[in-house]
Order: sequence, then C-alpha cells, then structure tokens
Amino acid sequence: MITIKQLDKGLCSLEEIKTCGYREGKYGVTVIYHKNSTAAAVYTKNKVYAAPITITRKHIADGKISAILVNSGNANCYTKEEGIEKGLELAQLAADKLEIPLEEVAVASTGVIGRQMPMDILKPIAEKSIEKLDNSRQSATDAARAIMTTDTVPKEIAVESQLNDGTTFKIAGICKGSGMIAPNMGTMLGFITTDLKADKDMLHECLLKSVEKSFNMVVVDGDESTNDTVILMSTNTQVGDIDENFQEALDYVCMSLAKQIAKDGEGAEKFMEVECLGANSLTDAIKVSKSVVSSSLVKTALKGADPNWGRIISAVGYSGVEFNPEIVSISIASKTDEVIIVDKGNVTTYEDPKLLEKAEEIMKEKEVIIRVNLHEGDYSITAYGCDLTCEYVHINADYTT
Repeated sequence: MITIKQLDKGLCSLEEIKTCGYREGKYGVTVIYHKNSTAAAVYTKNKVYAAPITITRKHIADGKISAILVNSGNANCYTKEEGIEKGLELAQLAADKLEIPLEEVAVASTGVIGRQMPMDILKPIAEKSIEKLDNSRQSATDAARAIMTTDTVPKEIAVESQLNDGTTFKIAGICKGSGMIAPNMGTMLGFITTDLKADKDMLHECLLKSVEKSFNMVVVDGDESTNDTVILMSTNTQVGDIDENFQEALDYVCMSLAKQIAKDGEGAEKFMEVECLGANSLTDAIKVSKSVVSSSLVKTALKGADPNWGRIISAVGYSGVEFNPEIVSISIASKTDEVIIVDKGNVTTYEDPKLLEKAEEIMKEKEVIIRVNLHEGDYSITAYGCDLTCEYVHINADYTT
C-alpha cells in the first residue's frame, strides 16, 4: 500500500496546469491547458455518440494535445455534420486564443441531446473562460463548476504520491455526472491530469484499468449516455520509472470521482455500495454487483430503508451468472456495523427479529453497503450507486424545459 497525500488545489495542484471555467445560466465552458501534453482517452460504448467524441478521437490519436475545451448545456449529439462543424468551431476558437494547432484541442460536451449548439451563446462564454486561465484555487473550482448540468456539487480530487524509485508525482481530476449514468460510463465526463512523464500507450493502458473498476462500476439510473469521455493528460514534468504505484494512485483518483458521481445521483438521498464476493471470476463478480446496484426495486428499497433480501437475491438471479442460490449469503452494512440477513441460503431474520430491526436501522443511513457472497470462488468487486427517489422523476420529466 502506497502513501497517497490529498492536495487542496484541485487541478491546479499541478503548478504547470492552467485552467478555468465560466458559465452563464445553464451554459458553461471549462478549459484545461498545458502545451505539448501527452494524452489518452476512453469513450462511451453507445452506438449513438456525440460529435465531440468524433473530433477528440481524431485529435488525440497521436497522443498529443495542448488543451481540452468542455461545454455544458448542450450535448452536441445527434446533430449530424453541423454538429461536427460547430464542435470544430469551438476548438478553433481555443486554438487561436492559445496559439496552438487545432489538432491539439480535445473537446467534450454535456447537456441536452438532439439540439444544435447555440454558438452565439457558447463562443462568448468560451472566450471569457480562456481569458480567465490561471493556476489558482479559484480557477480550479470554476473549472469543476462550469461543466455541471444536473449535478448539485462540483467533483474534484488531487493527490501526491511516489514511485518506488523515489520520484514524486501528482494526479488531479474533475468530473461531472449525476443522471444518465450506467455501466460502461454514463453522462459522465472526466478530465485527469498528471505530471508524471509517460507515453500515450502507457497512459491508455493505465486509464483503461482504472476506468474498469471505477467509472464503469457506477450506476445511477441504468441509461447509458452518448457523450461519456475520460481523458488522462500528462504534462511530462516528472521523470521516473513508472511502476504499480502510479496505477494505484490513478485508481484512487478515479474511484474517488466515481463515488462522488454516485453520491450526487439525480434526486439521490443515499449512497449505495454493492460488493460481490466469492465469485468464480471477475466477470461474474462484475455482473452480480452491477445487477444488484442497477435494480430499480433494490434502489427503491434503499430509499424506503427496507432490507429486502428478496429483491437482492432476485437481482443476483437474473445477472446471468451461474451460482448455487442455496449457499449465497447477503448482509447489510454501514461503516461501523453489519447484519447478515441471509446466511448461506438461510434467512436469519425469521428466527431473530432483532436482526431485521438492526438491518432496518442501517438502511436508514446515508451510506449503505450491500454484500453478496456467492461462496463459489475468490473474486470480488464493488459497484456504486444510489437510491431512486421521486425527485429523480421530477428532474428528468422537466429536463429539456
């Protein structure tokens, strides 16, 4: 276990990064800038994907970018060739202002799908954001806030750690995401920076590993977005022999951001972790944990503080995993307490009603852990989610208006 130190300046914990964000009403633009950075990215697996993904895939293919421009308020998705043109127009604006090639600008968008970008609104906002570029606590905060849509809080983290050879490095990130969050990422944008020198293939390999156990394990509502993008960029300032310590620190950053998304799920009142243990394979563990955390009935039971083991075992049953229901154990836990409600197929609360009362009290907590042990193998993983409330319906019923 490496030592990971939390830093307090967000993206600007990396002294060489300049960033800012500016918004007017529901529209915002964030810019992250460092000339000649190395970068890698992962994207949504939705067959319908947004124009900025087409642009960024092309611009980041050689592993070199100097700026990322992100707009909120409009997803620039399902907008045909005009959407590509408008995305490039915003990228060109950044390129001109920062005096860098167009091909070194990555773009991302979030907001309403199927509407053309209101360039008369977004271009002046982008210009103001670029003019405010700085390396300060305020500029980092503004960057995290400008990409918010239905998010209620900005999401950011910065850490410092060391490689085995003693090289100190930093990793910092921001993300946005609250609704339309499903496995394989959701309406989720993440931008992570590091000062550790690495080539694009190394960055991509490390990012994929981190995304699989973090952003890809978050479920808010089961809808997979069209705009998901996570970019990892390195300023190449610190030089050392990259080892497992970098991966562990990157995992820590991505896990923190993923949990922040789950805790800020649209209308959410409670945060849920679903841990699958004792699976025959990692694939089985992923399927089970995602099935339970995605279940609308489990999510509403969480809202109602109901430790309904029937809904949990049902979700395990339709996960597509082969297992023996007669040996499954299920527990409900908080940070300090735990109740086994099903012990290797036997419901414990029938004989001891006090266990049910205790489980109900735990379910009232703001953070609840559901553990499912298949007792089949040695693999485990955790998925992250939230409860499903009436407020979620209100938010999404009125989203475009």
